[in-house]
Order: sequence, then structure tokens, then C-alpha cells
Amino acid sequence: MQLNHFHKTHNIGNRAFIFGGAYGNLQATQAILEKAKQLGFSSSNIIFTGDMVAYCANPMETVTLIKDKVDHIIMGNCEEAIANGSEDCGCGFNEGSKCSILSNQWYNFCLSKIDKSTAKWMATLVKNMTITIGNSKFFITHATPKSINEFVFSSTLNNSHDCLDVDGYITGHSGIPFIGSINNKPWINSGAGGMPANDGTSNIWFATIQANENQLEIETHSLQYDYSSTQKAMKACGLSNGYMECLETGIWPSHDALPRHEKSQTGIYLESQKRRSEERLLENLI
Repeated sequence: MQLNHFHKTHNIGNRAFIFGGAYGNLQATQAILEKAKQLGFSSSNIIFTGDMVAYCANPMETVTLIKDKVDHIIMGNCEEAIANGSEDCGCGFNEGSKCSILSNQWYNFCLSKIDKSTAKWMATLVKNMTITIGNSKFFITHATPKSINEFVFSSTLNNSHDCLDVDGYITGHSGIPFIGSINNKPWINSGAGGMPANDGTSNIWFATIQANENQLEIETHSLQYDYSSTQKAMKACGLSNGYMECLETGIWPSHDALPRHEKSQTGIYLESQKRRSEERLLENLI
């Protein structure tokens, strides 16, 4: 159970910059962190929701960059697998699915590139944390409070995922950005910072939260970057596969993990979302 790793609350002020799923895409990670800087976010306001490494060609360089620029880093299933020396990535793909078959290539590549000291550092990452933004307390985890690799999409989010006394949830893992609501609490998935959102564009994604008086302004954002450099690096490393093509086409190489609704949205341009939520004054912070 994820909840065994509950940690103290961090107060990060009135705003937060959120991204995850860097996937070893150094060029995309550089672009996102540069955007954070342009928007005036410091390392203490940036949250990474896990999976620094995966499909792309620069796992070590991407990890080093995130370690240097981000204060709040959550363990994803990829970090957990590498730290444990597991045989597979622990992504939650069905055995024998196209996603599972493709993962064997990139996971073994990542294992060969991540040094022992970095793997040991990954083992120290927390699986979840709580933060306050303004007067609201958010629980941050890679997938759900109870699982590090459960796929939750806009169409599958339901009130059973709300099992904590918090004001909202910040998650990643599933790769498609959305702002949902469970029991009137925001559920924020920033999408992936290292791979498109299956919407037919090469855009990558992040999210922001701003506390204004008694209101939270939550927004998902898309970002363009030089994906051709990532493709060249992948080709040079022998990672010429569907994920390399996806960087340009914006279409995932497999839809095995997608529910019916999200499959029906394949190739349809994804708009940024913006939502305002009323804050609840916290009396007792953990």
C-alpha cells in the first residue's frame, strides 16, 4: 500500500509548477524547466510526479537535471523498478501487450545507463508527500494513493480514489493531462513532460496551481520543443521504435492501456484546461 510512505507536509507558498513522465527525454525536460524559469518558478515550487527515465535516450542526463532543478521529486514505478533491480519496469502493462513488449527494450537500455549510485539514490525517493499551496493541502503520488502503477484517466476517475483527508490530489503515470474532481476535490494529472498525449501533436505537458485569496486556479499547459534532437539521440542508441515516431506524430505506439473513451480521442487535438476551485482553510497540517 502506498499509504505506508506518508510523509510530513511541505508548505511551498502560493503557487506550484508540476510535471512528470520525463522518460529520459533530455531535450523536453530542458524545455519544461526553462519554461518554469520563465514563469518565475524556483526549484522549491517545482513538483516532479515520477518516471524520470523510460523511452528516450538520455536517462542519466535527465535524472541529473531533475535532481539539480527540482526540490520535490516523487518515486515513479520506473525509479522503483531500477532501484530494486527488477526484471521489468513495473508500468502495469498487461503481459504480452504491445506496451509490455516495447518496454523490454527501453527498460534494459535504462538499466545499462543508470549507475549504481543513482539507482541507490532512487531508492531514497518518497512514494508520496503532502504539500500546501495557499490554504489547501494536496496529496502527491505517482498514480493513486494505493498503487504506484494504476492507470487513472479522466473517464475512469471515481470517488473511490479519494481515501485521504486532503483538499486535492496531484498525480502522473497515465500520460494524458486532465483536471478532474472527486468529492468536490481537484484531481490533477499534468500529463507527460517527455512524450506527447496521443493527441496527434508533438506537444508535451505540465500543470500549474496558483492560490489567489480563497480560490485556486489550476491549469494544464502544452509546450512545443525540438523533438528532432530527441529522435536523433534515440536512433543513435538503437531506440528506433514506435516511441521515437510518437515524438513527431503524437500518436502512441500502443493503446492497450487506454479505456474506450480515451481511445476514441486518439489524434484529436487536446486543449489546455483551466479550472477554479474554492480553497478550504486548513486547521491542522500534518
